[in-house]
Amino acid sequence: MTTSPPSAPGPVADLPAAGDRVSQTLLLLGGTGDLAARLLLPGLGRLVDTGAQPGLTLIGSGSGTEDWDDERWRRRVADAFATVGADGPRATEVVRTTRYVSADVTREEDLRRLLTDCRGRLVIFFALPPMITARAAAALARIGLPPGTRLMLEKPFGTNAVSARSLNGILARFVPEDQVHRIDHFLGKSTVMNILGLRFANRIFEPVLNSAHVACVDVVFDETLGLEGRAGYYDGAGALVDMVQSHLLQVLALIAMDAPPTLDARDLRGRKAQVLRATRVWDDDPVRWSRRARYTAGEAAGRRLPAYADEPGIDPNRETETLAEVVLAVDTWRWAGVPFRLRSGKALAGKREEAVVTFKQPPRVPTGLTGYEQPDRLRIGFGPDRLSLDVNINGPGNPLELDQVNLAADFGPGELPPYGEVLRGAFEGDPALSVRGDTVEDSWRIVEPVLEAWRAGAVPLQEYPAGSHGPGDSLLTPAPGELRRH
Repeated sequence: MTTSPPSAPGPVADLPAAGDRVSQTLLLLGGTGDLAARLLLPGLGRLVDTGAQPGLTLIGSGSGTEDWDDERWRRRVADAFATVGADGPRATEVVRTTRYVSADVTREEDLRRLLTDCRGRLVIFFALPPMITARAAAALARIGLPPGTRLMLEKPFGTNAVSARSLNGILARFVPEDQVHRIDHFLGKSTVMNILGLRFANRIFEPVLNSAHVACVDVVFDETLGLEGRAGYYDGAGALVDMVQSHLLQVLALIAMDAPPTLDARDLRGRKAQVLRATRVWDDDPVRWSRRARYTAGEAAGRRLPAYADEPGIDPNRETETLAEVVLAVDTWRWAGVPFRLRSGKALAGKREEAVVTFKQPPRVPTGLTGYEQPDRLRIGFGPDRLSLDVNINGPGNPLELDQVNLAADFGPGELPPYGEVLRGAFEGDPALSVRGDTVEDSWRIVEPVLEAWRAGAVPLQEYPAGSHGPGDSLLTPAPGELRRH
């Protein structure tokens, strides 16, 4: 049950009515970190430059142990805005007025001082590690927040199901669920959201997206990049937590869910929650249906990379994986018996970011037709943003010999980058692009059997050279018909 918190001190308590185009303050906790510089601030710059958020005040905060002041902070904001060409008068005004406040966000007195500096409706972004986020949230629960405050929490949300449930409990004590925006920036990608239009506005696809016609569904995020200086975060997470537990499961939910009656947050998030509640490891056997590996030295995309274990800041004894694969079952009438194969890997031979629906072969092909061995596939690309369909047609020459062709349509970039989209949702009070609390807990439930099997050593940590295609026994390699229940 949500209870009314004590009023926060100072001007933030004087809030306008919800829905008004009024001044807001974005309080960015962890503003000196890598996430803010690479993704969050550029997304904010583009959003501000569109004029969608007039009267925005930005306050950055970081640990008192760091050598930051207003001038250095403004340079960081200006540099981040410049990367996306956000140099109009609105963006310039945000840079001019932004301030930096040093604070320990786990201390109540420091948080009170931060809140006093805010004006208008308040949005707090936690660009912090999970444990610090939990401690900061507990401190805010004790001191209270002004009505209407929205919280944005960066993934990973907790470190396991227990910690996620605990953090959900803390938040529920002082903020309503629809004011909590658990950020998954994949949901701000234009092509990911285009899944909704593709499925529910085109009658030719939706009737065949089920177990009667689909052999398997793959959701893949392979990249050529290595660690890129992210040892502090990545070595404690790994590919399964960093990508599969969050981003790829959200894509799975969009592909597998039934049509919502509307696209408002309640309906859309409710449909996704139904899918993830029905999802589990294939055959309940994480040893057979998961893979983990890490890259060794090699060359990827023309760059020489050291072995992951030799990267600065890495503890090789952690056995952190840079490639994770898992096969999942979605136990609904629509998808029963269809394997969903999820994979994410670093330092691979090529970039591949897509969801692929592989259809079953026709039940019978007329005698005399040849060349139909490849199945039809629907491909939804996340980078570049494109939609394509692999189909078999009569090729040149012999009219009875089929060739597979690819019919493709490229999408233009969205108006905003993904972080701009999720920020706009928080500023406008629309949680449709955020992840609901129970869905986060289910995401952890799905991957925890895999994590436990890995920690027990039941699934060996394989190795693959940087720039290769990964381990040779990939779970995505078998033909769809080979993935049967045992």
